[in-house]
Amino acid sequence: MCDDRYDLRAGSPTVEEFQRLRALAGMSERPRAGIERGLPNSLFAVRAVDTEGDPDALGGGKPDVDNDTAGVDDWTTSVDDGTVVGMGRVVGDGGSVYHVCDMAVHPDHQRRGLGRRILDAIDRFVDDDAPAGAYVNLMADVDGFYEGAGYAETRPASKGMYRRVE
Repeated sequence: MCDDRYDLRAGSPTVEEFQRLRALAGMSERPRAGIERGLPNSLFAVRAVDTEGDPDALGGGKPDVDNDTAGVDDWTTSVDDGTVVGMGRVVGDGGSVYHVCDMAVHPDHQRRGLGRRILDAIDRFVDDDAPAGAYVNLMADVDGFYEGAGYAETRPASKGMYRRVE
């Protein structure tokens, strides 16, 4: 499903890559100051790199976070040889709560298995890092995608809620 032109690499995208991927994927905009503060605090982050793409197409550059984790220590964090076309990360307390967020794939690279590979890498990190009983959650806007990886809706037992800081 996913061809050899794509590599998964541990580490966060740059702020510019993050902003551009969210916009291209139709996700809400995040303030730059929040991104700059938040990316380095990720428990885990992963990027999908198109090795046949132009390194400057989505901002290029080095990642903001270099998280080396079990099962991915052979991944490189450099993106000098391609274009970041997908991302995902985990935030939380590293013990009882893990929140999967910022899952995005460039529209030109969707339907090639990249989202599943990103989520699989995230799940491997959580499975290796989290103690038994840890709560893994996410907010989804894609029907069926996360369910296929073993995630379940919390309704009707609970409902997701949010509040934006003004």
